[in-house]
Amino acid sequence: MSNISRVTTFFLSGIPHAAVLDTMLFGLFLVIYILTVLGNLLILVVIRVDSHLHTPMYYFLTNLSFIDMWFSTVTVPKMLMSLVSPEGGAISFHSCVAQFYSFHFLGSTECFLYTVMSYDRYLAISYPLRYSSMMSRRICALLAAGTWLTGSLHSTIQTTLTFHLPYCGPNQIQHYFCDAPPILKLACADTSANEMVIFVNIGVVASGCFLLISLSYVSIVGSILRIRTSEGRHRAFQTCASHCIVVLCFFGPGLFIYLRPGSRDAVDGIVAVFYTVLTPLLNPVVYTLRNKEVKKALLKIKCGSVFTQDK
Repeated sequence: MSNISRVTTFFLSGIPHAAVLDTMLFGLFLVIYILTVLGNLLILVVIRVDSHLHTPMYYFLTNLSFIDMWFSTVTVPKMLMSLVSPEGGAISFHSCVAQFYSFHFLGSTECFLYTVMSYDRYLAISYPLRYSSMMSRRICALLAAGTWLTGSLHSTIQTTLTFHLPYCGPNQIQHYFCDAPPILKLACADTSANEMVIFVNIGVVASGCFLLISLSYVSIVGSILRIRTSEGRHRAFQTCASHCIVVLCFFGPGLFIYLRPGSRDAVDGIVAVFYTVLTPLLNPVVYTLRNKEVKKALLKIKCGSVFTQDK
């Protein structure tokens, strides 16, 4: 990072809202955050305990739950602090860099992971007889590792491009976490080249992943329609519906913020809540309430049968 940066502390403005709503918003987001962490932890425990869920689909779901748990943790606690204290929005320069890197690392890794999960569903439905050999443990591990490594590389590029600029004047970030569009507005240099590179970088990644996911599901729909039994079609649609719901809620707001010309602070702050706060909560809700296998595993744990089977 550049040594000529003079700003040592930034101040996050938080979510645009009336001051009288501080307590209500704090309580609301605190409950959502607790449910997000507990819900994703529950998925991790259920999949770990029940051997019937040791399949590629649930292997990738454990990665998704782990990411969502930390993705929410990167932004929500600081947002809660800004709601209860005027000084809660203060964040040091290096902490801002760390939050920025962590946010884009986890976010881009999740983006790549959704693409891998759609590919997994495509293979499972289109090639059921060869699925187990095509998605072996080794291949699953390589795909998962690839998403994490690519996410780290993507975030490193974003972070370097943003924080190599000098920050020598204003330090009020019009957002509730450190992100590229509001931070670049504070730089004491021309940021047009940086904005263009970041726009293209995020655009290629997000649009590319979304396109691959869409192509996977077009192929999946074609395969589902060729299934002879109505029960088989219903089960296949149900399996993929959960993934589609989470994908749309994640990509929709992200594409809106990063791929449209110009940045509107108030609008961006509100829209960002959907994929930083609500989507991580949506994962455990969708994959438990809409998933019969996970619900069966939860019932087994409740009844203690999982543990008695191993004795």
